[in-house]
Amino acid sequence: MTKDLTRVETHFAFGRNWASFADRITEVEIEEAVVGLQRLVGALNGKRFLDIGCGSGLHALAALRLGAREVVAVDLDQNSVLTARRVLAHHAPGHVWQVDKISVFDLSLDAMGAFDTVYAWGVLHHTGDMQRAIRQAAALPAPGGIFAFALYRRVWMDWFWRREKPWYARASSRAQARARTVYMALFRLGLRLTGRSFADYLAGYRSNRGMDYSHDVHDWLGGWPYESILPKEVEALMRPLRFEQVQSFTRKGWLFGREFGFFGSGCDEYVYRRSSALCAA
Repeated sequence: MTKDLTRVETHFAFGRNWASFADRITEVEIEEAVVGLQRLVGALNGKRFLDIGCGSGLHALAALRLGAREVVAVDLDQNSVLTARRVLAHHAPGHVWQVDKISVFDLSLDAMGAFDTVYAWGVLHHTGDMQRAIRQAAALPAPGGIFAFALYRRVWMDWFWRREKPWYARASSRAQARARTVYMALFRLGLRLTGRSFADYLAGYRSNRGMDYSHDVHDWLGGWPYESILPKEVEALMRPLRFEQVQSFTRKGWLFGREFGFFGSGCDEYVYRRSSALCAA
């Protein structure tokens, strides 16, 4: 019987990774998150903000720092929920926020109301049904509201990652550690062959999700479920939903629009605005 990949028990333990990282959050990481979020959605003064797949809560915190009047953060993973609550309680006392354990597939406009900004960075491709997750999230911005999200770019190595990730997610911690060692050794070799220094790479490392390099490697290797998509396919999904693209940050790819993806696919970022007219059902 085929497993239902939308169920949390089939997923990699993203929440444990976020919990491990959260204790390292300082003002430096917070400021980087603020800059990254502002680049996508601008100022949030007086706006209602939804963070889908909130992870550590770092970007929910960034939204509050950008002036959001209310932040609602949701995640399917209980460890992420507890971590995000802890981070926000520590760094955002006195602000209006809530963190709930809920799947994107259970989000309801009737129950939650509309949001000025809906944000889902590097999340919807891990839900087990990416296209349905996109449509579900896209129902939540108010007319004229913003939907900002990031999705894995399709690469030629997708066939390999779709096999590696479920193996890694089920593997013992010892086997996972060996896999990370191999991955990082190959990555170091790749940098060396192209005349770059691993030490320099680490010194300048910036993660869009806020993690450090070692946590990002664990997250990448274990990120199951896994789907990917091309920008033209995103546009084909969003236009019938009455959204217009505001901006995007995508890579062109060097071979028929795709990258090889030996060390990963990376995320393309998209910002769409919902039509101010009443959307069709």
